[in-house]
Amino acid sequence: MTRAHLPIHSPAQDDALIAQLLGRLSAAGLRRTLATRAVLGVFLARPTLALTHSQVAALLKARGCHVDRVTVYRLLDRFVSADVLARHTDDERQWRFTLVAEGVRGLPDAPRSASPQLHCRVCRRDLPVSTDEAAVHAAFNGLLLALAREGHAVEQVQLHLHGRCADCARRDESGSTTIERTSR
Repeated sequence: MTRAHLPIHSPAQDDALIAQLLGRLSAAGLRRTLATRAVLGVFLARPTLALTHSQVAALLKARGCHVDRVTVYRLLDRFVSADVLARHTDDERQWRFTLVAEGVRGLPDAPRSASPQLHCRVCRRDLPVSTDEAAVHAAFNGLLLALAREGHAVEQVQLHLHGRCADCARRDESGSTTIERTSR
């Protein structure tokens, strides 16, 4: 499988990551079809981008891999179920998908948890929140403990922050630093 070198990983780590992701897909019952490998390749080539269904379909087409939209939708959903991709809703209420790699998943105490992510609304990258891992773990574990005391059984944890990454925030120093509250 051809792919761009993943950031922060050596080629050997890249190969181990790919084997791990393919193992998750196999364990979830997905066959290693051309479409499955091609969709995985799209995310391996862009590990920090959050892509929509349409963007994935367009990137597949640009690579010369013609996969119908229904297959793309089904594969992305199955990749999420297999913990290969994380899904979140962006500011325009579109689903976006990002690669979930074991080395950046974090929060091992939480069931089916992906590492906290910051979605940059300017450059559209999803970046792991890893500034102070101990504080992030403590906050999540405190939340899970509080929910457990109330009798809740948490099955999946996703923390996705929306804003501007450090690079984009530096470029736009005049931007607001207030937190916008949205209700859904």
